Amino acid sequence: MAKVEKYDHMKLIRNYAGGHKNLILLGRFLAAVSAVMSLIPFYELWRIIKIAVEGQDPDLIKGHAWIAVGVTVGALLVYILALLCTHIAAFRVQANMRSALMRRIITLPLGVFDEDGTGKIRRIVNDSTAATETYIAHNLADKTVAAITPVGLIVLVLAFNWKIGLICTIPAIIGFCCMMRMMGKNMQEKMKEYQNALEVMSSEATEYVRGVPVVKTFGQTVHSFARFKSSIDGFGKWSTDYTLMLRKPMIEFMTCINAIFLALVIAAFLITGNGTSSADILNIMYYIIVTPLITVALTKVAYSGEAEMTLIDALKRVDQILEIKPLPETQSASSPKDSSVKLEHVSYRYKDATREAVSDVTLSIRSGEHVALVGPSGSGKTTLAELLVRFFDVSEGKIMIGGVDIKDMSSSELMNQVSFVFQDSRLIKTSILENVRMGRPSATEKEVLAALEKAQCMDIINKLPNGIHTIIGEKGTYLSGGEQQRITIARAVLKDAPILILDEATAFADPDNETKVQAAFSEMAKDKTVIMIAHRLSTVADADRIFVLSDGQLAEQGTHDELMSLEGLYKRMFDEYSRSIEWKVGV
Repeated sequence: MAKVEKYDHMKLIRNYAGGHKNLILLGRFLAAVSAVMSLIPFYELWRIIKIAVEGQDPDLIKGHAWIAVGVTVGALLVYILALLCTHIAAFRVQANMRSALMRRIITLPLGVFDEDGTGKIRRIVNDSTAATETYIAHNLADKTVAAITPVGLIVLVLAFNWKIGLICTIPAIIGFCCMMRMMGKNMQEKMKEYQNALEVMSSEATEYVRGVPVVKTFGQTVHSFARFKSSIDGFGKWSTDYTLMLRKPMIEFMTCINAIFLALVIAAFLITGNGTSSADILNIMYYIIVTPLITVALTKVAYSGEAEMTLIDALKRVDQILEIKPLPETQSASSPKDSSVKLEHVSYRYKDATREAVSDVTLSIRSGEHVALVGPSGSGKTTLAELLVRFFDVSEGKIMIGGVDIKDMSSSELMNQVSFVFQDSRLIKTSILENVRMGRPSATEKEVLAALEKAQCMDIINKLPNGIHTIIGEKGTYLSGGEQQRITIARAVLKDAPILILDEATAFADPDNETKVQAAFSEMAKDKTVIMIAHRLSTVADADRIFVLSDGQLAEQGTHDELMSLEGLYKRMFDEYSRSIEWKVGV
């Protein structure tokens, strides 16, 4: 059986730290020095007690006291220097991690964001790198102190009276063994499960908050969001099971480390059984003060172990993103001869899916033709559109634009050929001008205004406080779903690509916005190859051809009249749609 290589998190941290990795070593060294210095005052305390018990000159106490104070202050200053080193290194590590993540994310196929969700990726970029920064800045120095302090304390308690020290140390050793058993291999997996449960619950909570208006309108409760309720119940069950699993070892650990007090009483009786000397009184008084610190030190060791597990889980989540491979780029980029589209025996299956989303689809779209993809939910319409712009690579078959396989085009050339407007509009928190200009960064302000006018957006611009320079989301400036859709269309108009993909682009628009969106589509679709996906079948009746998908396969194709005459799936869908829009409440 092959040996599993241990996950070397510190090596990974040093790689991210780059030229600042020596600061991490220096910070840990200074923390160790601080820990050793912080033990010296306990020796001075023993000297002070000795002077008092033996009746020596009280003036000697002052000197030892000042030494203890000076060393304590010195230890604090050294520890501050240690934290300064680790903080500088931590900020560099976090910056490098985020830079590495964003460099990788920008190269990933867009389908990754559909499969994993932008919320999950954003949480890894923000929370996992923040957890790493916190560990290096604070926990690393604390871990060093937590490792050295118990050892130093044990040396101290054994140094003055090894018999008392040994008796007091036995419960600490047993407690340490209980802690190691509690922090075993299974705990790292539990930490992963904990973070996964939080991730799912956070994602579902976001969806629930977005749906609160619907929930309140229809008088529903949290139970109407089954997945949210399920995620809460799942996290609750996990927490309960986890607590019960740790109950016994935690009781053993806490019992042992607190039994040090009992051990001290037993040691006192054993040592003073044949009479009490001043040395015995000195040692017992000293141990009464010092031994409780062993309990505190072991508790810190336990917490430092938990922080390390959090770090390892965070680094592994970062690795998950960095290990995703970008789509291969061709070395000899080709340019299409026109805007025709052809799919040959195309199949695709999402990861972890039990069946293919698209199966053996073959179709051809002529240059300048307006076509529609229709079918029941889950039939593969959006998947086909995403494959066309290479959100993913096909599992089988090939897709060609202008006679060129899209795998033989550079990503920039492919993006130049295709504009797409999806039902879930994406605008970023910047000005309207910059949002639209993303379609063509070199565009002038005049060209942006022309695109906005073609996209029927001037009524939006005129009501904004700073026109196209208004920043979305600033000072309460927000746009409705339909208005955001029109801004997105303006971006596509400005790009002016020869192929236009419209995926349920009017799904969330109100009647007024839908009319304007349709007018914008009519303007931007001139002299272009248009692929439109829609559930509202009335919007596709005038298409040159309609492709009907069912369970990932091409079931029918033809014009509206041809498909209606076939008495097949399209006719059934169209009849159901017609009945739904004619439905009204009887009087």
